[in-house]
Amino acid sequence: MSATSFIDDVRIMPTGQIMLPLDVQNALGVESGDSVTFIVDGNNVSIVNSAVFALMRFQEQMKGEAEKNGLFSENDIDEWITQSRREEKF
Repeated sequence: MSATSFIDDVRIMPTGQIMLPLDVQNALGVESGDSVTFIVDGNNVSIVNSAVFALMRFQEQMKGEAEKNGLFSENDIDEWITQSRREEKF
């Protein structure tokens, strides 16, 4: 395990709820009111920050789209954004 790895045990309440330990919340970068996503793969379950997971999924879905549209560098993207903003003004 790496230096940031640790193990925590939690008890399942009669309602099926669990309390996410504070050190796990800190590791995920979540706080009260935030959401987490459970990823189940066979007998293994991962808990991830829902916002981070959604961004990762979006990035994966968008992979290659910039190149398909002729955007190969950050400069290309900057120019596209500048042009788009000019078009919005009119």
